[in-house]
Amino acid sequence: MSRIFIVEDDIPIRNELVELLKNAGYQAGYAENFDNIAGSIAGYSPDLVLLDINLPGTNGEQLLKELRQDMDIPVIMVTSRTSELDELLSMSYGADDYITKPYNPTILLLRISAVLKRSCSQVHTLTYRGCSVDTAKGTLSGSGRELILTKNEMIIFRLLLDRQGQIVSRDELMTALWDNEEYINDNALTVNISRLRSKLADFGCGGAIETRKKQGYVLT
Repeated sequence: MSRIFIVEDDIPIRNELVELLKNAGYQAGYAENFDNIAGSIAGYSPDLVLLDINLPGTNGEQLLKELRQDMDIPVIMVTSRTSELDELLSMSYGADDYITKPYNPTILLLRISAVLKRSCSQVHTLTYRGCSVDTAKGTLSGSGRELILTKNEMIIFRLLLDRQGQIVSRDELMTALWDNEEYINDNALTVNISRLRSKLADFGCGGAIETRKKQGYVLT
C-alpha cells in the first residue's frame, strides 16, 4: 500500500483528499501544522506528496525547492493557481506533475498512479556508510561485496535509513510491515531486527542499530 502525504491547509479539501485516497487503496497522512512541513514529510516517509502552493507562512513552490535538496520523493502540486508561471516554476523546482483545483477526482487518481509507476520504475538507490543500498533489489553493496536482505529486513532497514539518527518506534516498524501486506507480530519483529543486526555486522556495519529501551531503534 503506497503512502501519500497531503500538504493542504483547507481542511474540507484535505479531508476530501484523505477519503478519496483511502477509498482508492492508499494510506493517507497530512500536515497538521505548517511550522516544519519538511520534517513532517520526512517523518511519514511517504511514496508521494500532494502539495498545495498557498500555505500558511510559506510557499509551496519554495518548500518544493527545499525538499529537492534532501529528498527524492515524487511531488504533485495540487493548487488553485492556474497561471503558466506557477506551473513552470513548480516543474522547474522538481514537481513531478501539476493539477489545478477544482480537479476531477478520477483524473487526480490517474495522475497519482502514473507518477508512482514512474517512480517505481527508477532505480531506488541510497547510501549508508559508503555502501550502495538498492531498495528495489533489497541489497547493500560495497568493496566488492553484496548483502542480500529479505523483504521484511529491507522494509525495516529502509524506514530506519529514511530516519537515520532518529528513534523509530516498534509500532512504526510494525505498521510499515503491515502496510506492505506483511503480517508480523511483536516477537517476529524482534527476530527480524536481530537477524538484520547480525547481517549488517557480518557485512562490516557493526553497531548499526541501537536499541532505545521503551522507545524504539536508531540507525547510526
